[in-house]
Amino acid sequence: MGVLEYLDLKNIERCELLRILNKEKIRKHLVPHEKFNKASLDEWISCKVSMDSTKGCKVQGVRVDGAVAGWCGIQLENGAYEIAIVLDEKYWGLGVSVFKDVMTWASELGHGHVVLNLFNTRPEYKFLTRMASRVHESTLWGQKYTSYELGVPCKQEGRSNRGRQVLPSAITNTGHQ
Repeated sequence: MGVLEYLDLKNIERCELLRILNKEKIRKHLVPHEKFNKASLDEWISCKVSMDSTKGCKVQGVRVDGAVAGWCGIQLENGAYEIAIVLDEKYWGLGVSVFKDVMTWASELGHGHVVLNLFNTRPEYKFLTRMASRVHESTLWGQKYTSYELGVPCKQEGRSNRGRQVLPSAITNTGHQ
């Protein structure tokens, strides 16, 4: 794996993010919606940037070796803090690393638990089932999801982002865990 970076969505290359979010292979795992165009993507990014400034939330773009890989974060949805991870298919192998980083953010933000809602097109993930305090089927936005309620490990004093360097405009994962 190369260098994994997190950056403000407003600073991400929008043409690349648009290409990823409109891919059919990605869209089949998301809430059904019209394909993005430049205007609707700008509006969506504005909403996510606003969510990023909400207490308890953190929403970031994801890059790998400088290339846009997707987005991720913790967002307030339906009264709960929810984890979201959307990666281009060529970066799906990095999903667990991104998940671990997002869980670190949840700890740093002081969350006791978060929810991960996976569209019912996704297989069951045994590692998530083992981590979850509760796994159940839920219906959100008219679609069925498998919802994993995940306990967040307590923030350990003296450790910063599991040894990863925090940069002013990005968080970098060198791939060493």
